[in-house]
Amino acid sequence: MRTRDLDLGDLSGDLLLFGGPYSNLQATQALFDQTRHIRRENRICTGDLAAYCADPLETAELVLRETAAVVAGNCEIQLTEGAQDCGCGFEEGTACDLASGAWFAHASAKMAPLRSQLSDLPDKVFFRHSGLRCVALHGGVSDVARFIWETDEDNVFQSEINQLGCDIDVVVAGHSGVTFQRQIGNTLWVNAGVIGMPPHDGAPETRFVIASNCGFTVHRLTYDFEQAAARMEATGLVQGYETGLRTGFWPSEDVLPQALRR
Repeated sequence: MRTRDLDLGDLSGDLLLFGGPYSNLQATQALFDQTRHIRRENRICTGDLAAYCADPLETAELVLRETAAVVAGNCEIQLTEGAQDCGCGFEEGTACDLASGAWFAHASAKMAPLRSQLSDLPDKVFFRHSGLRCVALHGGVSDVARFIWETDEDNVFQSEINQLGCDIDVVVAGHSGVTFQRQIGNTLWVNAGVIGMPPHDGAPETRFVIASNCGFTVHRLTYDFEQAAARMEATGLVQGYETGLRTGFWPSEDVLPQALRR
């Protein structure tokens, strides 16, 4: 089991917290344009640099250049280990499983120049902000690719928090693709969402979080989703996610809990 941690120490000022660039270069460029007031040292990504969209290498290079810390998501781990799939654990034959084959192969072929750098990414990033002890991770502590949803029972969150083995005021996570916040005892669980794909709400804007002295605020990211979708089509990535960029709905609800489906 990987146990690589990074401690950024005390951070002051606004923090940019985001996840899932997903090879969406247009969204990634727009994110840094929109948050240019936040210095690089205060930017943290929860992982999955490369996924559904057309430009994995360019997107990953941009994030690594403009961000202080990137957590190793399941996609980074699988890419560096030469795996054949993204490691999300989709059930065989489901729409998510079938679609992932094409985009993962595309990402794997393009990301070879960064494999060594990706292999050094931490599994958890610790930092302090506004007097709060915080940690950024990808999916869960027990499993990097664990899907944790806002509708889950408190004990799901508490179990993950307990496995950190230390007192934490805020957990910042990603992976599931849907932004939310849940207070679990003395710990706030913040899912920062993803910038590469809309959160299945019928609008093309994606999400990120800014942490300030006033708390954690979700922001919408407007970007050229038509160009991003056209790049996918030109690359042959037409498993439905290119339509999802335009409609704001995922091509499949296989992975979603019933309460979050349409």
